[in-house]
Amino acid sequence: MKKKDVRLKGQLRMYMQWPVIMTVLLAAMNIWMYMVDRKAGGMMSVMVIIYMVIVGVLYVYNRSLILADMVQFSTQYKAVQNTLLKELSIPYAILMEDGRIVWKNDRFAELFADRRREKYLNKLIPELNRGVYPKGDVDHVELEVHYNDRDYQAELRKVSVEGFSDTEEVLQIPKEKEYFIAVYLNDVTELNAYIKENEDQRLIAGLIYIDNYDEVMESVEEVRQSLLVALIDRKINKYIGDVDGIVKKLEKDKYFIVIRKESYRKFEADKFSLLEEVKQVNIGNARSASLSIGLGLNTATYAQSYNYARVAIDLALARGGDQAVVKDCHGITYFGGKKEQTSKNTRVKARVKAEALREFIVAKDQVIIMGHKIADADCLGACMGIYRAAKELEKKAHIVMNEVTSSVRPLYDEIAESPAYEKDIFLTSEQAMDYINDNTMVVVVDTNKPQMTECPELLKKTKTIAVLDHHRQSSVGIENAVLSYIEPYSSSSCEMVAEVLQYIVDDIRFPNVEADCLYAGIMIDTQNFMNRTGVRTFEAAAFLRRCGADITRVRKMFRDDMASYRAKAEAVRMAEVYRKEYAIAECPSDIDSPTVLAAQTANELLDISGIKASFVLTIYSGKIYMSARSIDEVNVQVIAEKLGGGGHINAAGAQFDHTDMEEAINALKATIDQMIEEGDI
Repeated sequence: MKKKDVRLKGQLRMYMQWPVIMTVLLAAMNIWMYMVDRKAGGMMSVMVIIYMVIVGVLYVYNRSLILADMVQFSTQYKAVQNTLLKELSIPYAILMEDGRIVWKNDRFAELFADRRREKYLNKLIPELNRGVYPKGDVDHVELEVHYNDRDYQAELRKVSVEGFSDTEEVLQIPKEKEYFIAVYLNDVTELNAYIKENEDQRLIAGLIYIDNYDEVMESVEEVRQSLLVALIDRKINKYIGDVDGIVKKLEKDKYFIVIRKESYRKFEADKFSLLEEVKQVNIGNARSASLSIGLGLNTATYAQSYNYARVAIDLALARGGDQAVVKDCHGITYFGGKKEQTSKNTRVKARVKAEALREFIVAKDQVIIMGHKIADADCLGACMGIYRAAKELEKKAHIVMNEVTSSVRPLYDEIAESPAYEKDIFLTSEQAMDYINDNTMVVVVDTNKPQMTECPELLKKTKTIAVLDHHRQSSVGIENAVLSYIEPYSSSSCEMVAEVLQYIVDDIRFPNVEADCLYAGIMIDTQNFMNRTGVRTFEAAAFLRRCGADITRVRKMFRDDMASYRAKAEAVRMAEVYRKEYAIAECPSDIDSPTVLAAQTANELLDISGIKASFVLTIYSGKIYMSARSIDEVNVQVIAEKLGGGGHINAAGAQFDHTDMEEAINALKATIDQMIEEGDI
């Protein structure tokens, strides 16, 4: 390359041109001096010429020296850069697009000294494989990895080297892959330890209630009551004290607790063993005490933690008690609740709720009643009971029902065709939206999940909503209800409504068909009074018999036709016994109301010796519906909740948003396996 082809540029070139600029200025000044004084101008001309010669010589002579010094500086600067990069305290490496390590600094080599022969990064840290590398428009990825008991924040950057193959003689890279992956590994072990320690020290508020305090006290001699309370207090104080927590007794059956989050993890590990420990307290009491626990986690303030704890304890009580409920900003977790609770014989709560319901109905012009989708006998019966209450209070009433299944068809037809009822007693969802106004009250029965109602949009159109249900409350409930009567102890919604009717209107009387509806709901949900029946169940049935319910007529209405009976028998015959205790069957879907038949089949399977729980699946309306049943050994509700459903301890259900039966059955089996391994069932 010729010397004349080598030129300076940029700021350095401007810096080197300053003497030339000064020469031009001096020449201009020299001309002015000639005009003033020729002698002075001549002297200055000599000086300017001398200056120009000196500048020219220096520029020509030093130009090559400057270039040489710059090359030397650049070389030294690059060497310093390389040294600094190679001795950088953070592990650093450069990879090809396939993960092959092409260069690494000393710290990276030291970190993987025992595996220095490995050429690919994913062999050293499996999490850093090609699947997580920056691709496309993404040029930066961060993730945390673990290696040799240390935590590292890995940063992967996509470094473009376009034109690399044109200038590089040693390495050839395809045009579309002209980039490297730079990897930094920042050790965050200590930082994570401090974060965890800080998180573990966060305080959590909680509440503990004794569910059945009055019943337990009544079951023991009066002189022993104080001893029983002292033993329960001791169990609670010891359990919380063992983790350095604080317990404050608020009332005779209520406690406020404060624990560290680290302590909650211990409770979570032993699945809140306090629930079982308190049940073992026995000094002659006929009933065992049971607890409900509510905790509030992961909140910014302690006040919010306490509010979460109150929501959690309310949910635990609504689900029947004998369980711990933990609420945080991400959701709700349940522990315990495996056993069925004994119903309370007192009907004070029913009377209070009935009076409140009456006040709300009286204040409105009309009432719209709706149950859950694919209404069953319990749903229709409860709807008819609330309908009668509204009519007795001289209010207009309508029932939302989109689809009539074969299980309720006889009762539905009898009501719809009777001249004693208005033509618009039954409405579809679209029709109901036209009826609703500011003076309308919506009553939801036999479900507490908004998405399960016949018309969820109705709940958004009114501010006055009442809920009456006998299913355990889930984490997703109807939040804006002005009245919520959820009683998991009840056998059915019809039992609850029958009790409410006795207090809402004095000496109420209603047509026989309505009494049949309510009686049928109780009979179906209790499997002819063989399941989940208590004293109040028979009292409600006796009240309905006095009102005109005919047992024989109800039984005839719910007889199966030959096709349904054969389909049920075939499902039982083909049932699979999983783990020698769980019956899983598939019910045919080419019949009317296959979901009802699935529930009946699940009940039939429980009559087989050795079967602890039964699960029957069927396809209906483009989805797979599952009915789960048990007697007393397995809580099928917690199984159904894992699959997105819910229900009772011994009667639950779930649905899958697809029609792949094999996939659904495999998901059910996997859930059963997991819960058995974790000790949840």
